[in-house]
Amino acid sequence: MNSVASLKREVRVVVVGAGVAGLTTAVVLAEAGALVHVIAEQVPGVTSLAAGAMWGPYLVEPKDKVDQWGQRSLEIFRRLAEDPSTGVRLTSGIEASRAAEAPPDWATTLPGFPPCEPTELPAGFSAGYRFTVPLIDMPTYLAYLLRRLDAAGGRVERRRLASLADAGPAPVIVNCTGLGAQGLVPDSDLRPIRGQHVVVTNPGLTEFFSEDTGLLPDLLCFYPHGDTVVLGGTAIDGEGSLALDEKAAAGILARCVEVEPRLAKARLLEHRLGARPTRAMVRVEAERAEDGTVVVHNYGHGGAGVTLSWGCAEEAASFLAADRADRP
Repeated sequence: MNSVASLKREVRVVVVGAGVAGLTTAVVLAEAGALVHVIAEQVPGVTSLAAGAMWGPYLVEPKDKVDQWGQRSLEIFRRLAEDPSTGVRLTSGIEASRAAEAPPDWATTLPGFPPCEPTELPAGFSAGYRFTVPLIDMPTYLAYLLRRLDAAGGRVERRRLASLADAGPAPVIVNCTGLGAQGLVPDSDLRPIRGQHVVVTNPGLTEFFSEDTGLLPDLLCFYPHGDTVVLGGTAIDGEGSLALDEKAAAGILARCVEVEPRLAKARLLEHRLGARPTRAMVRVEAERAEDGTVVVHNYGHGGAGVTLSWGCAEEAASFLAADRADRP
């Protein structure tokens, strides 16, 4: 990571937030030599824990930066998949559509990516593509990031902040608060998109399935993670409640069983709920507060927080390296 190689151990950095954005950024900074202190109310963050999670830069902007961040993350996830303890696995599967549409731009960069034969598609689907991408088992993966941060000398504190200033005093504060940035920045452009997943025992699935549902609130996907399968999902724009919706859970299960009947015999293990922090543009930028503190923002990733995590973390860290280089 040449962009942050110049950071020194005496540089104290407070990272606010312990979701996938915060923990990845903390790891990048700590391994570059900074003295990292993570402050978060929830460790790890519940929205990141609730993610499916399959690499794929869906519905986020700006496109040129998202492409760069996503490709950098894909490169790192492919390496992490070589170690089973990370929770990352390269998995094949199908993304299908009920209307014949061109594949998304990001998908065509993946190796292979052949169109499906009609016999490979479930009833009601007219087009689909097969490809291999990283699937990330989030509880395992976030625990891995915490271990890696600890090994690099990072410190974690569970504490609720009333403002970003409460994280100081520190020369550098990195804001990875996700939806919390609504009040902490404040950022009125940020809004929640409520997501819900159902986790069941795996009846023998080895491949993922995902429907291209566009902006619809009812999603259809299932991601096998060894002994479990994460079934999805919902995307309720403007809703941030994390209360369980039994009707939505039943709908998720019914949609997935229609595509994969073996799931009808799976045993329910848990429900996962999160609020995707969404804004028109992902925010990765730096500013200097009135007291001279450098504040680096890294939030607003919507449902692509995992997909963009490493690319955004490295860019956030590069601002700190540039700031240190500019100082006499």
